Amino acid sequence: MRTVTVAGRGLRLLNGDICHVPADAIVNAANSNLAHGGGVAAQIVRNGGREVQDESTRSVQIYGPVPVGGARSTGAGSLPARRVIHVVGPQWGEGSESEKLRSAIYSGLKLAREEKLESIVFPAVSTGIFGFPKVEASEIIIDACESFLKGNADPVCRVDLCLYDDPTYFAFDGTWTRRYGINLPG
Repeated sequence: MRTVTVAGRGLRLLNGDICHVPADAIVNAANSNLAHGGGVAAQIVRNGGREVQDESTRSVQIYGPVPVGGARSTGAGSLPARRVIHVVGPQWGEGSESEKLRSAIYSGLKLAREEKLESIVFPAVSTGIFGFPKVEASEIIIDACESFLKGNADPVCRVDLCLYDDPTYFAFDGTWTRRYGINLPG
């Protein structure tokens, strides 16, 4: 684990399963229809229970699909969180990917703030089946989280980035080290 303090708030880099990180909100790397069939999304439903998918389906039926760069919140079922915030990142090759990924991260953070959540944990949005290059995504995601924390982030006081597999963790760790240097858990 790596930790820095940004404007009095914590930003942490973790290696592990996002479904086991205690936080007010766990972020799901979702598709626009909130159909949680693979990757992080499927893992969240497996761990949180079918109610996460059922509430997501009802949300899409009522409000329509979530646009790329957008976010929507549901209950967390049996996860160690109060909410699941579903962010829709871009697919690599669709155009304006960097701006869309930054928008998705900000949308998730803003939703956490609106729902008065103090802690949120993100996966490596768009780097799985959506094909976003890991190093580029790490630069955008880390920068977006830091920028948000430097702004008026109340009540959000902790943002975690939790990476499941070693190649993704090492990509994020490289960006982290270039940005913050080598630091120990704190």
